[in-house]
Amino acid sequence: MSSNQVNSPNMKLEVVLFNVSDVERAKAFYENLGWRFDIDVVEGNFRGIQMTPPNSDASIIFGKGVTPANSGSAHNLVLAVDDLDAARKNLIDRGVNVSEIFHYAGGPFNNAVENPRVGGRDPQGRSYFSFASFEDPDGNVWLLQEITTRLPGRLWDSMPAQNLDVATLADLLRETAEHHDPYEKTHAEHHWWNWYAPYLSARQNGSSPEEAAAAADRYMEEVFPVLSK
Repeated sequence: MSSNQVNSPNMKLEVVLFNVSDVERAKAFYENLGWRFDIDVVEGNFRGIQMTPPNSDASIIFGKGVTPANSGSAHNLVLAVDDLDAARKNLIDRGVNVSEIFHYAGGPFNNAVENPRVGGRDPQGRSYFSFASFEDPDGNVWLLQEITTRLPGRLWDSMPAQNLDVATLADLLRETAEHHDPYEKTHAEHHWWNWYAPYLSARQNGSSPEEAAAAADRYMEEVFPVLSK
C-alpha cells in the first residue's frame, strides 16, 4: 500500500464551480460537447447546473449565484485525454474553436517564462507535455492535456470495480486464470471462483499479480485447509 493512503480519508475532487453570464447559452455549449447533464436547480435567485465530462469522476457547476459576484473567469481547467488529436477533432467537429497543439517552453503549465506556449507537440513525445485549449462563451479556459502514461505514484492503489470497462475486465480475468493455473495443478479439486475472488480483490486494491496470487493461496489455505493437504 502506498504511504500516501495511510491514515488518510478518501478525498476526491468532485466539482469545479465558475461564473457564466448566460446560463442557457453555457448549458447549450457544454451539452454540445457531449457532456452529461446531471441536474438543474432553481431556488429564488439561485440557479445551478451540474454537468460532467465523459468518463470523468469530477463535474462542473455553473449558473446564477453559484460563486461570489466579483469572481472572474476560470483559467486553465484541465481535461486529461489519451489521444489529443482525436479529442481535438471531436471538439472541432462540434463547432468548437480549438487551438493548435502546443507545448510549454518551460514545461507543463509554466507561464512564468516569456512566450510560454510553443507550437507543436512536445519534441520528445512525452506524456503530460502536449496540449490544446478552447474557451466557453464566457471565456472560461479549458486545456486538453494528453496523458498516455501516468508517472509513478500518480494512480491511487485502489481501483474501484465499477471503473473497469469490459476489455479491462476481460484482461484481468485472463491474468487471473494464468496465475490460478499453478494452484489448480498442485491442489485438490476445488471451485475456481473461490481462488479468483481474493486474487481479483487484491489486484483491484493495488497488489501486484504475484502478491495477489499469494493472497489467494493464503485465503484458500485458511478457508479450505483440506485442499492444502
